[in-house]
Amino acid sequence: MKRIARFQKVSKEQFLEGTEGILISRDAEKAYEELMLPKRATKGSAGYDFFTPYPITIAPGETVKIPTGIRVWMEEEWVLKCYPRSGLGFKYRLQLNNTVGIIDSDYYYSDNEGHIFAKLTNDTNEGKTISLKAGEGFMQGIFVEYGITLDDDAKGIRNGGFGSTTI
Repeated sequence: MKRIARFQKVSKEQFLEGTEGILISRDAEKAYEELMLPKRATKGSAGYDFFTPYPITIAPGETVKIPTGIRVWMEEEWVLKCYPRSGLGFKYRLQLNNTVGIIDSDYYYSDNEGHIFAKLTNDTNEGKTISLKAGEGFMQGIFVEYGITLDDDAKGIRNGGFGSTTI
């Protein structure tokens, strides 16, 4: 099996910046210390589970932004595709606001250290509230190799997250 990536924590400073307005400082520092790197549940799992850095409750129709505290280095020509964990999607219609999160290999080198954020919406039509404990899996990332066209001439350099390749 080819090894193509490595998950890491972002710096404490980057995580604290990402949780500003969400957590008070001492809670954010504790959450940072307890961050869990994504991992597969079984050797047959395609997805690496991402874990909540703190307790999260999402009421029906509500949206939350989650700073995961995680970054990922990966080989060029690979991408990490992020989806809600299938059980949460099935039970609550939990959705990523951008439908599928795309983490490009060069995002790792951005000024924000490639900090992966997830923006989730509880799109239930059954009135169900989602409550997740700190350290509970909420999203899964799957590495996918991609190809490029013969006449590709992309030379741009990324610096940022959502929408940064069109700036």
